[in-house]
Amino acid sequence: MVQRTSTASNGRTRARADQPQRPHVSVPVIGTLTLPPPDRLVFYAVLGALGALEIIEWPIALVVGVGHYLTEQRFSPALQEAGQAAEAA
Repeated sequence: MVQRTSTASNGRTRARADQPQRPHVSVPVIGTLTLPPPDRLVFYAVLGALGALEIIEWPIALVVGVGHYLTEQRFSPALQEAGQAAEAA
């Protein structure tokens, strides 16, 4: 079954029938994260391999990977709450 989520006017997410449901991972400090599609996981695997083979420095691979993941999660409720907290501070 193919589903898509969208945000309703009350802030809750609804499922639509044209996008696959992606698996979620619960991280203790960060919250619930949605795993990227398989083609993007390949990107992370190649980035990890480049860091492991020391073709690029591992901190650079880590920063690029985290930055890429965060840009994909721009609609994540946990990140939206963190952004709102940062704006209020």
